[in-house]
Amino acid sequence: MEELKPVKEGKVREIYDNGDSLIMVATDRISCFDVILHNTVTKKGTVLTQISKFWFDYTKDIVPNHMITVDNNEMPEFFRQDRFVGNSMMCRKLDMLPLECIVRGYITGSGWASYQKDGTVCGIKLPEGLKESEKLPEPIYTPSTKAEIGDHDENISYEQSIAHLEKHYPGKGKEYAGKLKDLTIALYKKCADYALTRGIIIADTKFEFGLDEDGNIVLADEMLTPDSSRFWPLEGYEAGKSQPSFDKQFARDWLKANDGKHDWTLPQDIVDKTIEKYLEGYRLLTGKEL
Repeated sequence: MEELKPVKEGKVREIYDNGDSLIMVATDRISCFDVILHNTVTKKGTVLTQISKFWFDYTKDIVPNHMITVDNNEMPEFFRQDRFVGNSMMCRKLDMLPLECIVRGYITGSGWASYQKDGTVCGIKLPEGLKESEKLPEPIYTPSTKAEIGDHDENISYEQSIAHLEKHYPGKGKEYAGKLKDLTIALYKKCADYALTRGIIIADTKFEFGLDEDGNIVLADEMLTPDSSRFWPLEGYEAGKSQPSFDKQFARDWLKANDGKHDWTLPQDIVDKTIEKYLEGYRLLTGKEL
């Protein structure tokens, strides 16, 4: 069997060219603060792929998505090896739009830091007196540019997103920017409402979109995974403090607390607790064991 090589490798994902489709493999690598850690987190790639599949199925009435199948038997033989089972998704090829579509329903993280400084998040003025982790009156859309590996994404305003898209798609910037904003908010609202019924708060997330051969906007990449979102348990939620989460915040917090002493390696118990969080998030959202 021929050994296939990825055509593109991200911090966590590997993308293989499959002729008229792509196969996206979520590895067990973990990245924090834009650095790939030395540890791997067993089963993490499978959690990411299966959660994305769940959400793609749940939202296809709002916007089409790039998923063709997660069944390895429908993929080339190379992807039927154990290391690809469960963590691989065959996808449509798209022309990816150069924006990360970020939506925030609660004020936390860099948004909270910015709000404390001047009452805004990514240039959007928010009501006075909000507490850390508080639910916003309405979700806000805060797009960013997509950075190459090793660089940081740059937050931009909605107006800047029009100009950014116009540069790549002359005459279409305003139309695409408006559609991306509307789709991002609609997806977030539907999924956040569902997650609440399962005991999870989705504080914020990011989506990516591409264009198909007919110029239609299609949802792509990963969707509402613990890598692209902040998931908090509804039980015990209280505004005014930071929240425990079902994502890699656990690993981030440990790295921050041990700044300069870790060489980007997590102790095994932190790795174990991190995957526990991912699995618990999957279980709560889907009602299934992985």
